[in-house]
Amino acid sequence: MDAQQLKGHLDLLLLATLDTGPRYGGQIIADVQAATDGYFALREGTLYPALHRLEKQGFITGEFQLLPRGGSPVKVYTLTPSGKEELRVQRERYEQFSGAVRGVIGGKA
Repeated sequence: MDAQQLKGHLDLLLLATLDTGPRYGGQIIADVQAATDGYFALREGTLYPALHRLEKQGFITGEFQLLPRGGSPVKVYTLTPSGKEELRVQRERYEQFSGAVRGVIGGKA
């Protein structure tokens, strides 16, 4: 995994993961890793500051909940309406960026 590539796309990955439903940190890490066949192996030190930033921006909300399995409460994050709009904007920007890169390096546009 290239940390610079992750840095530029972390918000998009997190918002897209939460678009499928509420998740707590461990689930987000597992879902991103599974969806990328292990390419992105997020660490807690990367994940939680990004989640807190997105929460401060109003794109996600976090609420402590007890899980059915028991144990301590975990913070479960949910995409807000403004987060859904931000995801739409970021997806569009990513597609434009990706198309521009493909135009330079070749491949399907």
